[in-house]
Amino acid sequence: MAPEPRTIKECFARLEADPAGAMRYFYGRLFAAEPQLRALFPPAMGHQHDRFFHALLRIAWSQDNPGELAGHLGRLGRGHRKYGVLREHYAAVGAALTATLRVYAADLWGPAAEDAWTAAYRHAADTMIAAAERDAEHAPAWWAAEVTGHDRRAADLAVLTLRPERPLPYSAGQHVTVQSARWPRMWRPYSIANAPRPDGTLSLHVRARPGGWVSGALVRGTAPGDTVLLGPAEGAMTLAPDSRRDLLLIGGGTGLSPMKALAEAAAGSGRGIRLVVAARTADGLYDLPGLRLLESACPRLRVVPVLSRSPGGGALSGRVPDVLPGLLDDVRDLTACVAGPAPLVRGTVTALQRLGVPLQRIHHDLLAADDPVTSPRAPGGTASSPRPPGRTTRSPVPRP
Repeated sequence: MAPEPRTIKECFARLEADPAGAMRYFYGRLFAAEPQLRALFPPAMGHQHDRFFHALLRIAWSQDNPGELAGHLGRLGRGHRKYGVLREHYAAVGAALTATLRVYAADLWGPAAEDAWTAAYRHAADTMIAAAERDAEHAPAWWAAEVTGHDRRAADLAVLTLRPERPLPYSAGQHVTVQSARWPRMWRPYSIANAPRPDGTLSLHVRARPGGWVSGALVRGTAPGDTVLLGPAEGAMTLAPDSRRDLLLIGGGTGLSPMKALAEAAAGSGRGIRLVVAARTADGLYDLPGLRLLESACPRLRVVPVLSRSPGGGALSGRVPDVLPGLLDDVRDLTACVAGPAPLVRGTVTALQRLGVPLQRIHHDLLAADDPVTSPRAPGGTASSPRPPGRTTRSPVPRP
């Protein structure tokens, strides 16, 4: 019998009332019962609490959509491989989760609720285990990659060129998770900034964040000759091979990287491409010379810099949502992709809808949304402000 979605959601709502407390209780129970599992997790657990809570939220709110849930769980299972998660670990997580729900949803807990959650978790675990085992038949859990280039573009920003030890399959628009040797068990996602190359190398645009252990190590503590680990490529914001619609690509900050990759991939397709590069000041246009070279090689590509605080240098002045009306003549045959800080993405998506671009043709890939249950949290979102799937503007299968 399938688990009752309403019961699962009602119990989860009790965790939403105190997510921080629920996660502390959960991990306390997990490590008390299975202390050896602590070695799978990073030293600092604050981000991890948020990641696991959001993973539970996604599972709880996707009970009404089995297809979406299955796809999400498959990605999680494959992603778990790089953390060393084994089949037997899932049972320990399930026991700790049941104990947590029994305490935090005490007013609703009973045989029916426990049966519903047990069935839902068993289904989720079986799906993730099966996905991981299928993936292990043809792909490694991670790729070791040599740093062949480290171009410091600003005090807090670097462009890294990496050469994986074996071919790492990916499509333009996808991202990989990265682990630095300085911080074992801490993985962070970064978009690949190029279309696939014949030599197999890939580039990442990395900005060091305040308190960012991995980003700081990659920008300030990494040099050519060093080795990093890469997880498998993920993300669905890729080019549909049969589409001929013109492209509007909008990247703010290092959100430029997947947009540059998409522009490279589409350069020979005959599609019109408009690449909007958003920054606060001219210093933020850190990759403009490279974009101009790409523009000169692609007659149908137009690069449009937009500066929100200090205009100049041929850039448009203003916020991206404000300048869009002057850039778009006809939206009837247009696909838009957006990447960057969450406020820019939300404001741009809203503006595009107002201009008449259908939501199903507006795509973005928020990296924090689909990270594995056992991964450290990527930038974006907190456990105190979750948002169930289906309540965001993210397209389920973006294919521009």
